[in-house]
Amino acid sequence: MSNVEQVKTRIRVKSWLKTMAFSPLSFIWEWVYRIRRSFFEYGVFKKTTFKVPVISVGNLSFGGTGKTPTIIWLAEWMISQGLTPVVLTRGYKGLLEHSSGLLKSGQKFRLNPIDYGDEPLMISNKMSRGAVIVGKKRAENLIKYFSEVKPDVVLLEDGFQHLQIYRSFNIVLFDALMPLNLYKVAPLGYLREGLTALKDADSIIISRADMVTPEKLNKLISTLNSHFHHRPPMALTRYKPLGIFDVYDKYIFSIHELKGLRTIAVTAIASPDSFYRYLEGFGVEITERVSFPDHYFFTPNDVNDLLIKASQQSAIIICSEKDMVKIKRVSLDSRILFTKVKVEFISGEKELSQGLSKVLHLDSAAQ
Repeated sequence: MSNVEQVKTRIRVKSWLKTMAFSPLSFIWEWVYRIRRSFFEYGVFKKTTFKVPVISVGNLSFGGTGKTPTIIWLAEWMISQGLTPVVLTRGYKGLLEHSSGLLKSGQKFRLNPIDYGDEPLMISNKMSRGAVIVGKKRAENLIKYFSEVKPDVVLLEDGFQHLQIYRSFNIVLFDALMPLNLYKVAPLGYLREGLTALKDADSIIISRADMVTPEKLNKLISTLNSHFHHRPPMALTRYKPLGIFDVYDKYIFSIHELKGLRTIAVTAIASPDSFYRYLEGFGVEITERVSFPDHYFFTPNDVNDLLIKASQQSAIIICSEKDMVKIKRVSLDSRILFTKVKVEFISGEKELSQGLSKVLHLDSAAQ
């Protein structure tokens, strides 16, 4: 047996042993979530109902699938329809996560990511009307602030497993970049809930659909379709680049002008590889990848180390917009730049807009 064949055999044996060891745990995990859903569905566990529509944006997998950019798109779309949206979010790792906090659109003070978390600030900064409510106990917090914010619609961020609140419309996101062999319930795969939960989905969005081959995309769509008793609208999205900006939110140049420039790519997001691949797709020469844990709060020493690296390598520093929210708390150095993107639909936007318009009782379907 050749060395290559020996390596392949060892890999197959390890995979088989992992499957044998983790299958019972995965089975139990999936059925715990199934039973939990059934208890909420049949009224064993009570749901809190509000007098305005609640639109949930969530996923089945661990890690990032593009919920924050999708929430921003939804908020902007609803504002364009004359509605006042309020976003309910946990504010993960913020000091207010286990209590509550309110961020009104246009608010220019107390904007500390340590208090509110990075994603709530990013969402709030994009909203021209409405508010963001932060805190783990989302139903209680919405009751607390409801009369103050007066929403026409509530966007429940990371809400597919947050069954304590009745929702009018469920959007479930999938990241096209996630390997297909990880579509198993943990610990066998990367799903926190089985694909059978898609029976409650009203719309599916596959993000970063432009960053995979048509073959992989078709396999993913086929995998998802095999678990539907119904066929909810399915949309494909990508991230449209808006440019490269500095810490003062000043436009510097287009992302295409990064081509050929030596770049240190810095990120503290759930899927750092997607950020690196996004940059490389525009011909960016990444001299070093610097990854921090998701939701990490940068320190002055972190920024100083990055600036030293950039000087030594004759490179520029690029991070994501979410990371810049936290970096600008400790540094206003204009040598640190960030990419700004927005969700762009490849397909399915009309169908999603029509579904939302029906739930929101709009007079005419959105564009």
